[in-house]
Amino acid sequence: MAEEKKAWWKEAVIYQIYPRSFADSNGDGIGDLNGITAHLDYLETLGIDVIWLSPVYKSPNDDNGYDISDYRDIMDDFGTMEDFDRLLAEAHRHHIKIVMDLVVNHTSDEHAWFIESRSSKDNPYRDYYIWKDPKNGKEPNNWGACFGGSAWEFDERTGMYYLHCFSKKQPDLNWENPKVRDEVFDMMNWWCEKGIDGFRMDVISMISKDQSFPDGTVEDGLYGNFSPYVCNGPRVHEFLQEMNSRVLSHYDLLTVGEAAGVTIEEAQKYANNEGTELGMVFQFEHVDLVRGPIGKWTDQKPKLADFRHIMNKWQYELEGKAWNSLFLDNHDQPRAVSHFANDSEKYRVVSAKMLATCLHMLKGTPYIYQGEELGMTNVYFDKLEDYRDIESINAFHQYVDNGLVKAEDMMRYLKEISRDNARTPMQWDDSKNAGFTDGTPWINVNPNYKEINAKAALADPDSVFHYYQELIRLRHTLPIIVYGKFQGLLEDSETIYAYKRILDGQVLTVACNFTDQEQDCVLCEDPTAEELISNYKGHKAGKLQPYEARVILHK
Repeated sequence: MAEEKKAWWKEAVIYQIYPRSFADSNGDGIGDLNGITAHLDYLETLGIDVIWLSPVYKSPNDDNGYDISDYRDIMDDFGTMEDFDRLLAEAHRHHIKIVMDLVVNHTSDEHAWFIESRSSKDNPYRDYYIWKDPKNGKEPNNWGACFGGSAWEFDERTGMYYLHCFSKKQPDLNWENPKVRDEVFDMMNWWCEKGIDGFRMDVISMISKDQSFPDGTVEDGLYGNFSPYVCNGPRVHEFLQEMNSRVLSHYDLLTVGEAAGVTIEEAQKYANNEGTELGMVFQFEHVDLVRGPIGKWTDQKPKLADFRHIMNKWQYELEGKAWNSLFLDNHDQPRAVSHFANDSEKYRVVSAKMLATCLHMLKGTPYIYQGEELGMTNVYFDKLEDYRDIESINAFHQYVDNGLVKAEDMMRYLKEISRDNARTPMQWDDSKNAGFTDGTPWINVNPNYKEINAKAALADPDSVFHYYQELIRLRHTLPIIVYGKFQGLLEDSETIYAYKRILDGQVLTVACNFTDQEQDCVLCEDPTAEELISNYKGHKAGKLQPYEARVILHK
């Protein structure tokens, strides 16, 4: 096998910031760019290399910034372009790169292109979006939108429907139109010339649609599933290769594509070693392990065997062919320690460290979501009115109002899986509103901020924060963690996730107990090995203690 190509973004650790919830500098209750700039010292102390900034562009904020009305301006809530330029310069001064969120599957319905597009059938911008005539007086097909309801919206002015795979205020762009691609690539080049360091590409696997627009299979009793006709569509690789040749290849960028529904075979194309498309992709199999009768809405927890099977599959199958991204949570997922581990007072710290060990020692580029390094937990809201997430609120009404789910069951599912679990404000200290804002926060702060906050974590040498700091330091100093070949161990275990990494005659062994019970395990009993990191100070021979993680380097 050819030697792994080295790249700075393979060796980096990425930190995702959800600006609305990170830090508010002006007391309006909404996080902003100046709030991020004020906390760059904290991020430099943590040791991360890159900030992935969730969208900060001009937006009416129907889907928290993922509905963009101007790609070359900043959302009023977040500040000004001058504030962005200062953040970029200061981040670079702190040796931190900035990766922008690129949202080009759709725009806002308030974008100038769409305002023109919907004005008449013969407008020059009409074909920038996907318009279809009614079929038998109804929608062109049965597709359901990701945020509930039909994926088609009727527009009275021209008597046609436009496609929106998400909110009706997020019309899908028509990538079949070369003018759309010209506009997108021109905008990307504009940001690259500003000096940004890469793009995280929102739902990029959805930009090419099956042009026959067939009905989908009805799985939730209401609407057809568009995924087979939208995800990884017929021209997606052609479009991304064009993007690469016209933009990406001209700069030294980190590129990661959000690729819902991606298969191993597709990922090997998106993130191929030749670098003709993207650097890496986000796949979601490991965070979509539990499905109920109505899809993602369930309060079940993932089983370790299922989780390991998916993670190991991606490790094996991309080896030597493409690069993995590693994550457990983000702005669309519940908090990792609450979903995959144990957020009880007794086990929160140790199990958060175990999860981090398991993830960061795998092959790929690790992503930390804001607050993950503190062991922040799900918020467990009791009332629907506490939620702000359009997906959660729409799903509640769609399933409860149609009699498919009882209200109390749906509330339980939201507590487990709602995106708002990740969107509560960053917990900086134990002062009012966790030090996030002097005003009224746009969404409630998690009540556990008195115990779980950055100030307390920085003061405690045994905190989750300092553990992450050490994981990052190890990655920066040991090539085996970045480039070592993966080999799974104990692959039938119901309780332990274990594996090896191998490089240039060195062997690293990782063993993680995913339970609150002591487990038999002799993998780390080599008396000649060096222990690199563990979440326990003392070990028991031949055992792993509850949620214990050990990493040893064999001499």
